[in-house]
Amino acid sequence: MSERATPFYCPYCGDEDLRPQEEPHAAWLCTGCRRVFTVKFVGLNLSGEAAK
Repeated sequence: MSERATPFYCPYCGDEDLRPQEEPHAAWLCTGCRRVFTVKFVGLNLSGEAAK
């Protein structure tokens, strides 16, 4: 299993051309806006209640 969560688009500009970055750990580079960002999976909501 990979530790890197895979985004499908940049959360800042919406571009889909993303490249993995080594630093910071598990980061992504958006080739459209040149921002580097990370994605973190927190967990699943198994309580059945919608987020507020």
